[in-house]
Order: sequence, then C-alpha cells, then structure tokens
Amino acid sequence: MNEQEQTLIEKIRQQFNFSSYPRIPLEKSPKTEYNILYLHNLVTPYYLRNRQVINPEGKAILDAGCGTGYKTLILAEANPGAKIVGVDISEESIKLAQERLRYHGFDQVEFYVLSVEELPKLQQTFDYINCDELLYLFDDISLGLKAMKSVLKPTGIIRSNLHSYFQRFNYFRVQDVFRLMGFMDKNPEDMEIKMVLETMKALKDGVDLKAKTWNSNYEEENNKEIVLMNYLLQGDKGYTIPDLFNALRAVDLEFVSMVLWRHWELMDLFKDPDDLPIFLAMGLSEIPTEQRLHLFELLQPIHRLLDFWCGHPGQADASVPIEKWELSDWQEVWVHLHPQLKTPHYQKDLKECIARQRPFEISRYIPAPTLAPITIESNQASCLLPLWEEPQSVMSLVERWLKIKPLHPVTLEPMSEQAAFAEIQELLTTLEAFLYVLLQR
Repeated sequence: MNEQEQTLIEKIRQQFNFSSYPRIPLEKSPKTEYNILYLHNLVTPYYLRNRQVINPEGKAILDAGCGTGYKTLILAEANPGAKIVGVDISEESIKLAQERLRYHGFDQVEFYVLSVEELPKLQQTFDYINCDELLYLFDDISLGLKAMKSVLKPTGIIRSNLHSYFQRFNYFRVQDVFRLMGFMDKNPEDMEIKMVLETMKALKDGVDLKAKTWNSNYEEENNKEIVLMNYLLQGDKGYTIPDLFNALRAVDLEFVSMVLWRHWELMDLFKDPDDLPIFLAMGLSEIPTEQRLHLFELLQPIHRLLDFWCGHPGQADASVPIEKWELSDWQEVWVHLHPQLKTPHYQKDLKECIARQRPFEISRYIPAPTLAPITIESNQASCLLPLWEEPQSVMSLVERWLKIKPLHPVTLEPMSEQAAFAEIQELLTTLEAFLYVLLQR
C-alpha cells in the first residue's frame, strides 16, 4: 500500500470515528424488515446460484466494514445458528456494533478492528461475506475483492456493492465543488458541515447542482450523517456495470446475480415486451448478462448501488431452467417455502384469508417488482399451508389440491390428476420466479 492509499484510509477512519455509520438507534430491531432479511438470508443467493436450499446453521458469515453493526444484526437475525464475525477500521464503530449485538441477545458475535486488506490475519474462512457500502471507497476495487476472495470458502458467496456513476453523478459533482473549496483536505467535521450548508443555501434555487442535490431537510441536526455521506464522503467514487465485471475478471471471481435482480429486468423497460421491433427482439434475446445490465443502467439509472453477489468460478450448478423441465423433473421436486416467509404474522394472515375465503397477498411482506401485488386464491393458499411446517413433494401438493378442488368448476366433472398437476405446476412456477417458494430436485 502506497503513501497516498494510506492517507486516504486514515481519512476514512477519522471520518467514521467522528460520525459512525449508520446512525440507527441501538434498540431498533430488523425483525419486521422482511425484505431486508430475505436478501441477507444465505438461502437467497445460494438458491439463485445453485437451485439448492441450504441451511445457514453452522455457516460462517463475515460482515466486512460492519460499521455500527446494524447489517451485522440483520445477518444474525436472518441466519439463525450461523457464526458471525464483524470487522471495521473504525474503533468507535466497532464499540457501537458490539453494544448493539449484545443488546439484541447475540453475545457470540466476534468483532475486530481490522481493514479489509488485513482479513487474512483472522485466520478464518467464510461461507458468506457481506461488504456493504465500502468497496467503492477503495482506490482499486479489485484489491478489496481479492482480499475477500482470500478468505472465502470454495463454495462461498460475496455480497458487495459499488456506487453507480450514472445515478450519483450529481453528488460526485458536488463533492468536487467542496474538494476545490478545501473542505475535504482534512477530516470533515462540524465546521465543514456548517460551511457546506451555508454554501448550498447561498446558491440560487435555479442553479442546476442545487436543484439536483439539495434538500432543506439537510439543515436539521439529525441529518448531519446525510451531508457527510453525500457531500463530504472521503474516497467516494462511481462505477458502471463494465467496471464491475472487469474487476471481477481481474481477480477471477464469477458474477452470480444482482442483489435486487428482480429490479434489473431489461424487458420491463419496454411498453410491450412481446411486441418489439424484430431487430430489437432478436438482438436483446442474444446479449449476455453483462450487456443486458449495462443497457439497463444506461436507459434507467435508478439504482444508487450496483449491488451484486459473486463467488469462486465454476460453483454454479448446471441446472436446467424451470421452463424447460420435463414431467419427470417435476415429479422429483420438493417444494420449500423461503425461510423469511415462515413468520407468525405471515402464517396468521394466511390462515385468516383461508378461513374467510379471501385472496392472499403473498407479496405483502416481501414485495415483488411489480405495480400490482402478487396474490393467490384462498384455496391455493390452503394447498400451500403445509409448507409452513416442512417441505412438501409436488405430488403431495397435487393430492391435497384434489381434496380441496375435487370437481372442475365448470363441468362439475371430477378433477383429473393430470389437470391438478398442471394447476399446481403453474402456481409454483409463478411463485418461484420471486423465490417465495424454492424448488429442489
């Protein structure tokens, strides 16, 4: 590490010692943040990569750059029985993280004051590494990825993210302004925050940079963190999808998926995906993942973070897509409910909808990337009810469906097993697309 890199790391350490991040109250619990727990449950990325359902118990999880420990707490809540380790370069942040996890009853979590480059010093390897809101602060992001790869188990997965160049372009402009004004020469503190606020207020409302980055709420005392993290963040940089994939190639890591993969669907940007000009339809059907994602960020740069999962090459199972399964494939399938749906609130709502014969909104707690909620009929919910206890074979669900719906609603003829199987297959295919259910052969 050269002198310039050491100076930057020291500035970042000082900034987070001065204003530890994130500033979330100690007593706040993530237990009801169902979507966040869903994304931080190891089951989600492992299933996306391997179409296999794993048990997080006994797995080793590292929160690299844990800050004040709120994401560490989320990882602990989402993965019962896993071993959790948190590291950060800020001593003050580590103190707060330790206090937070103890407060919520996780006394066995280990914390270390350590930089990502020093991870080998832990002499541990991990099944999952969470590196949130950190990698984009590196002078060379491949160095951070290489350090994490060095402590990643062969089948492990890394979750990390980069600031989007396109989405945060105006904030990089405003950072350049305050860098020119000398506000970031040293560690920005209360004086620099005050000068930033006074500068922004002094600008006319019609000035482009103010119109695109300023909010009068930033003047409130409890928004000091927002000013630091957007206007005065040391080391902040923006990246594109090609930058991300080039860094992965440089350290021989394999892309798994975007963390919010459901919100990166290129075809969702078109009015009618099924009626595109022929040249467009043929072209889009053939482009690789990297180009599809890059096209999305060029057309619709709405994501602040390029949030992704990656791992060692060659670990993805060569599975056949569900839409190409044969009847024999379906007959071997076991159906699992995603663990984050197995909540008392969810099950209570489910049973109430069944009892009152109302549609059940399965996307209520874990939203789908659609304007309309995802619902299933009460009789379909009744068929899936055993999943809240344990996984079920497809054939057992077909048998249950025949009991719930023994007659065809139009002809009143007995429902055939073949027709019941087709209806269950259609239901499971719809729900698996959002990982509400997980299908394992």
